[in-house]
Amino acid sequence: MALTTEQKQDIIKQFQRKEGDTGSSEVQIALLTFRINDLTEHFKTNKKDHHSRRGLLKMVSKRRRLLTYIRETDLNLYREVITKLGLRK
Repeated sequence: MALTTEQKQDIIKQFQRKEGDTGSSEVQIALLTFRINDLTEHFKTNKKDHHSRRGLLKMVSKRRRLLTYIRETDLNLYREVITKLGLRK
Protein backbone atom coordinates (compact mmCIF):
# COMPACT_ATOMS: atom_id res chain seq x y z
CA MET A 1 0.00 0.00 0.00
CA ALA A 2 1.42 3.35 -1.00
CA LEU A 3 1.43 6.48 1.12
CA THR A 4 -1.65 8.52 0.23
CA THR A 5 -1.68 12.31 0.24
CA GLU A 6 -4.00 12.39 3.25
CA GLN A 7 -1.76 10.04 5.25
CA LYS A 8 1.29 12.11 4.37
CA GLN A 9 -0.43 15.32 5.47
CA ASP A 10 -1.48 13.70 8.77
CA ILE A 11 2.08 12.57 9.48
CA ILE A 12 3.45 16.01 8.61
CA LYS A 13 0.89 17.74 10.86
CA GLN A 14 1.74 15.43 13.73
CA PHE A 15 5.52 15.99 13.57
CA GLN A 16 5.98 19.51 12.16
CA ARG A 17 7.67 22.17 14.29
CA LYS A 18 5.58 25.04 12.94
CA GLU A 19 2.97 25.62 10.24
CA GLY A 20 4.33 24.85 6.78
CA ASP A 21 7.21 22.71 8.05
CA THR A 22 7.58 19.74 5.72
CA GLY A 23 11.31 19.07 5.72
CA SER A 24 12.49 19.05 9.31
CA SER A 25 14.31 15.99 10.56
CA GLU A 26 11.35 14.83 12.63
CA VAL A 27 9.01 14.93 9.64
CA GLN A 28 11.51 13.10 7.43
CA ILE A 29 12.02 10.40 10.07
CA ALA A 30 8.26 9.92 10.49
CA LEU A 31 7.68 9.61 6.74
CA LEU A 32 10.59 7.20 6.35
CA THR A 33 9.29 5.10 9.25
CA PHE A 34 5.88 4.80 7.59
CA ARG A 35 7.46 3.74 4.29
CA ILE A 36 9.83 1.30 6.03
CA ASN A 37 6.94 -0.36 7.87
CA ASP A 38 4.98 -0.54 4.63
CA LEU A 39 7.87 -2.19 2.78
CA THR A 40 8.43 -4.62 5.65
CA GLU A 41 4.88 -5.87 5.15
CA HIS A 42 5.53 -6.10 1.39
CA PHE A 43 8.51 -8.40 1.98
CA LYS A 44 6.44 -10.86 3.98
CA THR A 45 4.69 -11.84 0.76
CA ASN A 46 7.44 -10.98 -1.78
CA LYS A 47 10.56 -12.57 -0.38
CA LYS A 48 12.54 -12.40 -3.63
CA ASP A 49 12.01 -8.69 -4.36
CA HIS A 50 15.67 -7.71 -3.99
CA HIS A 51 15.37 -4.42 -5.87
CA SER A 52 12.90 -3.07 -3.36
CA ARG A 53 14.99 -4.48 -0.52
CA ARG A 54 17.87 -2.26 -1.62
CA GLY A 55 15.57 0.76 -1.43
CA LEU A 56 14.48 -0.34 2.03
CA LEU A 57 18.09 -0.55 3.21
CA LYS A 58 18.76 2.95 1.86
CA MET A 59 15.72 4.30 3.72
CA VAL A 60 16.77 2.61 6.96
CA SER A 61 20.27 4.07 6.76
CA LYS A 62 18.93 7.56 5.98
CA ARG A 63 16.59 7.35 8.97
CA ARG A 64 19.48 6.20 11.15
CA ARG A 65 21.59 9.20 10.03
CA LEU A 66 18.74 11.61 10.75
CA LEU A 67 18.16 10.06 14.18
CA THR A 68 21.88 10.39 14.97
CA TYR A 69 21.75 14.05 13.95
CA ILE A 70 18.76 14.74 16.23
CA ARG A 71 20.35 12.81 19.10
CA GLU A 72 23.50 14.94 18.86
CA THR A 73 21.66 18.27 18.59
CA ASP A 74 18.61 17.86 20.87
CA LEU A 75 18.43 14.79 23.11
CA ASN A 76 14.92 15.55 24.43
CA LEU A 77 13.54 15.86 20.90
CA TYR A 78 15.24 12.57 19.99
CA ARG A 79 13.58 10.80 22.90
CA GLU A 80 10.22 12.31 22.01
CA VAL A 81 10.48 11.23 18.36
CA ILE A 82 11.46 7.62 19.08
CA THR A 83 8.67 7.20 21.65
CA LYS A 84 6.05 8.67 19.28
CA LEU A 85 7.16 6.36 16.46
CA GLY A 86 7.68 3.30 18.64
CA LEU A 87 11.34 2.86 17.67
CA ARG A 88 13.95 1.34 19.98
CA LYS A 89 12.53 -1.09 22.47
